[in-house]
Amino acid sequence: MTSHFFFLSDPVTSERLSWFEESLKFYFIQIYPESLIYRATTKHPVFTFFLTGDALASLENPETQQIWSVILSLSAVRIICDRQELDLRGISIEQLKMKNPNQIIDQNGLASHNQPSFWNDVVMLIRQQKRPPHASDSIGWFQIESPYMHRSAWYGLKFLSSALESRFSVELYAYLDGIHMGHIGQSPIESENIGRGLEDLYDLAGKQGLTCQILACNHCATARGYSTWDDGKGVIISTCAIKPFKIRDLNAMVDRFEHSHIILSENAGSIEFPWKGSAPSYDRSEQNSNSPPITILITKSPYSTEHAYGAIAFAVACAHQGILTRVIFLEDGIYALKGDTKVCPDSVGFNIQDYINVAAGNENLHLFALTPSFQKRGTTKNKNLKAVLDIGYPGLAKILFYLPGNVLMDHQRLLIF
Repeated sequence: MTSHFFFLSDPVTSERLSWFEESLKFYFIQIYPESLIYRATTKHPVFTFFLTGDALASLENPETQQIWSVILSLSAVRIICDRQELDLRGISIEQLKMKNPNQIIDQNGLASHNQPSFWNDVVMLIRQQKRPPHASDSIGWFQIESPYMHRSAWYGLKFLSSALESRFSVELYAYLDGIHMGHIGQSPIESENIGRGLEDLYDLAGKQGLTCQILACNHCATARGYSTWDDGKGVIISTCAIKPFKIRDLNAMVDRFEHSHIILSENAGSIEFPWKGSAPSYDRSEQNSNSPPITILITKSPYSTEHAYGAIAFAVACAHQGILTRVIFLEDGIYALKGDTKVCPDSVGFNIQDYINVAAGNENLHLFALTPSFQKRGTTKNKNLKAVLDIGYPGLAKILFYLPGNVLMDHQRLLIF
């Protein structure tokens, strides 16, 4: 049975695939060395990569295809492709598939409507995951991108629809531009209506006796002009959002992350801790924690988008509620840490480095920077950022795969911003 899986839909660069490669090598050498001697069968993969959208192009691109070949040389790795997205993009994976015929799956299983469904494959694997006693039978999707401009909103809707077909209750968490999924009056001509799709999902869940909970961040909604008011009983009401869309304080969303259900996003993962006797990693929760730890990878440069700041703000909210939260700056995310940054005195902008120094006081928030990302860009970290620890590929792998101290859960969540 699969222990870990990753879901990728954004373009996969050679840099991103390289740190995946190094982390998996560490895992198979340090944690699962028997797989290198006795080749594990693909019926019981240890790692599954679900690829859809632009991530599929990495299987055809010669530069990234070479790295995939190295990853697939580890027989306990499997890739499941979205067949419809392959066809839509005209991507051929035959060359890689011929070399690894039993590890690349490009024909999806049938859903309840007797049509092939990549999303049903994702949900079925989640159904097979080992789950702790009394775990809620729910699945969540964390959305940070706007609909129509980005395909990820459509992916989230398809994922939650398939989950509902499989008798899961479903939850959507709208953050940053993900807020726009719930705006009233959506009327696209050339694509599926996301707002109506959410309303249909909500109605169908009710008819089946299941729950559909849609939570949106109040701070993000207010910044984007969603006029709201408090009804005096702590309920925030908006005339800009569809009825199922519940605009709430960010803490209400984080409350759901304290539970043990699987939560995906446009780039995410779920990593199990099956080895109870393994040594804990070098970081630990402040107190015994029954919430899955969350690792947030900041991969985009700061200031030009809200990704880096939004990721840190979400991490702080999680840590504040007792969730062990690790933030790792890598790829272009390391630009948030270089130099002595300053904000113009008359600017209303923010300095991410100042925010990091303030946030670092929370004992459940641990900050790291991947040194190979600095080396690749010929730069270094601001030496005054003492709270951000430098790590190499082994340190990254330990954070991903070793059980943190004081954490009593059997899996952690991975979100890539």
